[in-house]
Amino acid sequence: MSDAFSSQTALVLFSGGQDSTTCLAWALSRFARVETLGFEYGQRHAVELDCRDRLVDGIKGLRADWAAKLGESHTLSIPTLAAVSETALTRDVAIAMGADGLPNTFVPGRNLVFLTFAAALAYRRGITHIVGGMCETDYSGYPDCRDDTIRAMQSALSLGMARKFELHTPLMWIDKAATWKLAHDLGGDALVDLIREQSHTCYLGERGAQHDWGYGCGECPACSLRAKGWREFVAQR
Repeated sequence: MSDAFSSQTALVLFSGGQDSTTCLAWALSRFARVETLGFEYGQRHAVELDCRDRLVDGIKGLRADWAAKLGESHTLSIPTLAAVSETALTRDVAIAMGADGLPNTFVPGRNLVFLTFAAALAYRRGITHIVGGMCETDYSGYPDCRDDTIRAMQSALSLGMARKFELHTPLMWIDKAATWKLAHDLGGDALVDLIREQSHTCYLGERGAQHDWGYGCGECPACSLRAKGWREFVAQR
């Protein structure tokens, strides 16, 4: 555990997916107390929110010290995101690449809104550390997942709320295979199995088909990245 964080509290953006579950374990290994925050924004894969309780229960069962550190779980509803966006994550349309070079699963401003609401909640609860699973190494190209964006948001939130926030993105510079490895380093096979069986990444919300890397349609960008990372992780073991 880092001495710099060992007596502090972190707020983890926790969707119920692979990345956010890995980030939750990362935070639990470093901070004295950890709270979680999920968002309901009209996403097609809202089933991810239902996975959170099972993941938290599983994490509590992995390590007694992690169970003792877990604090409140928060959920914020932001239906406006779906109302103002025309995307494959918030509408029943086929996933495709847009003319701007971004997949139509990109929800403009989503992470900017999430981080702003997270900081507002953290402000009220006296928390200055916020942890998110943003990554620009192995991702779909979303501009609000890039390190420059996160650093700019950290500055804006700190200035705008007159409180020095620190945004932690432990996955920013690693690919999906390394994300699986990080989960293994943090919690061994038990955490990897928990993520495989209980987390949700599929953009279509598919929970019927189980693959070796978890549940999902197996074809959407989120499933493809997760499956590819799993294969590379297994090959490296």
